[in-house]
Amino acid sequence: MENSVKAGIFGVCVGDALGVPVEFKSRETLKSFPVTNMQEFGSWNQPKGTWSDDSSLTLCLAESLTKGYNLEKIGESFVKWVKYGHWTAHGRLFDIGGTTRHSIARLIKGESARFSGNIFEEDNGNGSLMRILPLAFYLKDEEDIETLYRTVKEVSSITHGHFRSVFACFVYVVFAIELIKGKNKEEAYTHIQKMALNFAENQGFNPKEIQLFDRILKNDMSKYPEVEISSGGYVLYSLEASLWCFLNSESYSEAVLKAVNLGEDTDTTGAITGGLAGIYYGFENIPEEWIDVLARKEDIDKLCEKLNDKLK
Repeated sequence: MENSVKAGIFGVCVGDALGVPVEFKSRETLKSFPVTNMQEFGSWNQPKGTWSDDSSLTLCLAESLTKGYNLEKIGESFVKWVKYGHWTAHGRLFDIGGTTRHSIARLIKGESARFSGNIFEEDNGNGSLMRILPLAFYLKDEEDIETLYRTVKEVSSITHGHFRSVFACFVYVVFAIELIKGKNKEEAYTHIQKMALNFAENQGFNPKEIQLFDRILKNDMSKYPEVEISSGGYVLYSLEASLWCFLNSESYSEAVLKAVNLGEDTDTTGAITGGLAGIYYGFENIPEEWIDVLARKEDIDKLCEKLNDKLK
């Protein structure tokens, strides 16, 4: 997969930017007025091509990884985002989830990134899943599954430390790694099902928690009807929805438009789906007119090159 870094990261940012103007809109509304292209203003009154916190935190993580893996430095870059608008589309933050905000507030007060994340069951929004993709590039050659899991756990737990969020990030990262290695969708999907269930059993993870992943890991996520796919901000819904959109489409644009038109947390479902679809279909498959209007596209391009060179 030639330069899957660029394809994946642009995939996240473009999917996010498509969803920003219609965030919180219902599926019914979007059935009548579907998103087919980049829009402006809308929910956040932002110019066309504006991405949100999903991309900002993905870019913060990607930038940290250009200097090697250092958890505290990743935490510091999240603080720079909140305090100074670092890696925002237009110099200021306009969207942040509650769990992320509380966790970064702890970092600002001097807490270590190892202990800053919220750990309760109600803290399972999609705020770590939406930014975790760069770890797939960093960990693609990691053969020790425990090291891979531990790294994903650390990075998720900067904000989202509950097992459910961590395991969702783990499933997503491993799936992305299989796509980076050139597996087709079905092979990659079958692989994560077997691997995640075996790993969970070997590690003695709470079976009640693992059971929550049955739709993904024991059934075929692609076979569910749209009416059974939720697109709110809960981490499991986001993982299910992004896999469903990705597995049921034949191009980058089809995947992300499907994701955004599910409604509700449109930017995040678009971003999470967009990361997978970008890697799978390649950068060339992302419509040029969407890249053209993307905020800070030159900066993102430079960052992708830097990360790609670092990880070669």
